[in-house]
Amino acid sequence: MISATAGGPVFWRVNTQAEVEKGDAQGISIADNGAMTLAPALIEVFDTKQAYIWSATSDRAGNIFLGTGNEGRIFKVDPAGRGSLLFKTAELSVMAMVVDENGNLYAGTSPDGKVYRISPRGESTVFFEPKTKYIWSLAIDRQGRLLVGTGDKGEIFRVDPTGAGAQLVKTTQTNITALRIDGAGNIIAGTDPGGLVMRISQDGKAFTLFDTMLREIRDLATGSHGEIYALALAESAGSGAAASAAPSAPDVSSPAISAAGDESVTISISDLQVVDSSASTGGAAASTSSGGTGQLKSAVYRIDPGGWSDPVWESRDGVAFAIALGDDGAVRIGTGQKGRIYGVSAGQKPVLLAQTSEGQTSRFIRAGGQLFAAASNLGKLFRLSNETATTGSYTSSVRDAQLTAHWGRLSWVGEGAIEFQTRSGNTAKPDSTWSEWSASLTGSDGAAIPSPPARFIQWRATLKSGGRASAPKLREVTVSYLPRNIAPTIKTLTILPAGVTLQALPQPQVEGSSDPLASESGAVTQMPQMPPRRTFQRGAVSFQWTAEDRNGDSLQYSIFYRNAAGGDFFTLKTELRDNYYTVEPNALPDGRYVFRVAVTDALSNPENLALADQMETEAVEIDNTVPSITVEGPKSSGDRVEVVFRVTDATSIIRRAEYQIDGTGWRSVYPADGIADSRSETFNVNVSLPDRKAHVIAFRVLDANSNVGSSRVQVGQP
Repeated sequence: MISATAGGPVFWRVNTQAEVEKGDAQGISIADNGAMTLAPALIEVFDTKQAYIWSATSDRAGNIFLGTGNEGRIFKVDPAGRGSLLFKTAELSVMAMVVDENGNLYAGTSPDGKVYRISPRGESTVFFEPKTKYIWSLAIDRQGRLLVGTGDKGEIFRVDPTGAGAQLVKTTQTNITALRIDGAGNIIAGTDPGGLVMRISQDGKAFTLFDTMLREIRDLATGSHGEIYALALAESAGSGAAASAAPSAPDVSSPAISAAGDESVTISISDLQVVDSSASTGGAAASTSSGGTGQLKSAVYRIDPGGWSDPVWESRDGVAFAIALGDDGAVRIGTGQKGRIYGVSAGQKPVLLAQTSEGQTSRFIRAGGQLFAAASNLGKLFRLSNETATTGSYTSSVRDAQLTAHWGRLSWVGEGAIEFQTRSGNTAKPDSTWSEWSASLTGSDGAAIPSPPARFIQWRATLKSGGRASAPKLREVTVSYLPRNIAPTIKTLTILPAGVTLQALPQPQVEGSSDPLASESGAVTQMPQMPPRRTFQRGAVSFQWTAEDRNGDSLQYSIFYRNAAGGDFFTLKTELRDNYYTVEPNALPDGRYVFRVAVTDALSNPENLALADQMETEAVEIDNTVPSITVEGPKSSGDRVEVVFRVTDATSIIRRAEYQIDGTGWRSVYPADGIADSRSETFNVNVSLPDRKAHVIAFRVLDANSNVGSSRVQVGQP
């Protein structure tokens, strides 16, 4: 949140979850109210040195298996955290894995989908080939048979321990992206592109439990009371990103996997290609609630045994990759927003539990009673400890002051051992040209920021536990700064047509705007201003202008005038707040004038710091005198009558002349020289009369400033 008074300091206040999540949290949890505390310890266990971990599983002994891309490798990590390469497939990616009761590992690969079986002794063989392109999901049913969810034709195969398999069900979908076995032994399947959650009996009868209205079911989890959790992705996830230089191969696809965080990855159904969408938002935080605008990118739904479904988590900005149920019954959600892991309990808002060092948290694995997270961009395995980290740091987003600013104070609300540092620079992304992190700032009542004046600033908080001090908690941080004052600018100045007058309309106000001090300071924001009403008034001269102040200062205008031939300017109007002005008729003598509009930000700045700008109009005619008409006696010849009248105007050119006979309609007449373009014109009216009786011919003349002169002459016999 940002608050400011025009011409005064700006206060950058960080105290909401959405604002806090724009920063980078390492070892920090973020509550739904934005409060920061030390997170559960996230311990790196093993680095595969591969780009992506697409699949993961574990055995009863606590060993963890990681399937990677883009080299199709399988790694084994023992309970002590020692990892090694277990098997290298001939395919590009290992997209699914499962372990049976005997400790045999099954791995499904793409493209040219194959299922490998690797025994506990390390012996490997091609166990099953369904003659389909993609294998997305694997599961073991209660009878120990392998279930294989495939792509291209949306089939599920059932394979006995000998490797003999047959189609169990063919769906109307293209891809079976997730498989689980529920408490009754039914198969729970997630699909693409319909985003369906299906229940399939042991005899192959399929029933759709829930249509998410999104494209793909990325992951499934089953609860102890028969509930099902489904993670769904939208079709538009990751769209518009540019393909990266990571390896890809034609006709190799995967369900749409996308992220909105740094270095995010998308695997599209059409073919396997890595997509970088990190340039889209500059690290903006993902929305983790049902609020906001735009189409959902991902969501987690709970389907209870009775078939009812409710959203647990929704995001319109970020994309989730994996879900798991914690010991506390809360759903763990792994996302592509800086590899963040959220926790969501029933009826509560999401809480940021932890953040990995990688771009995406792609899989969760339970092993040895503990929860592990597999990350991608650099494929690493992390363990989520039940113990809280002893230290954590939070680095704020970069604040753009728009102009070079003098930094004020940093203050905070919270408790426990917390230290702050700041740095500043003049590039949008911190680089080597930024200042170094400052010395530690302490004291919740505020400390002066020692970083040098610049356009951008960033702060970092370090939370520490230990000793008798209370656990650290940071609720709010405020940074104040004063941007350099920039002179206001008049951008345009427009003269309106002669006779147009501008009248102010009642302006809508927000609550509190009746306070004159608040109004002058700009502390109360006005609603968009209603433009003035235009009316006609002979002799009026109006002009409008637009002005800009990059500081958001309150502006005040003055109007001056001088003779167009030269000389000094004289004051016409001061202390004007509107961006328009009408010179009333007869306010100035007839003549040609130049007007000057001056603007100042003195209302918002001390006198010695106030700045100004001005702009002049072109020469403008002020003319309130009607044209003079001289009529020569009429000349008659039979029924024809000719009348000559001469028109002169002291200031303006003659614009139009008209005549009428006996009150009939007005008719235009051109000057004798054919063009009305001077202050003196002669007009000839030659008409036929219906009889020799008396008739009246009237004349009407308008000058360029809409002044009207008139005259008449009588012809014929009375």
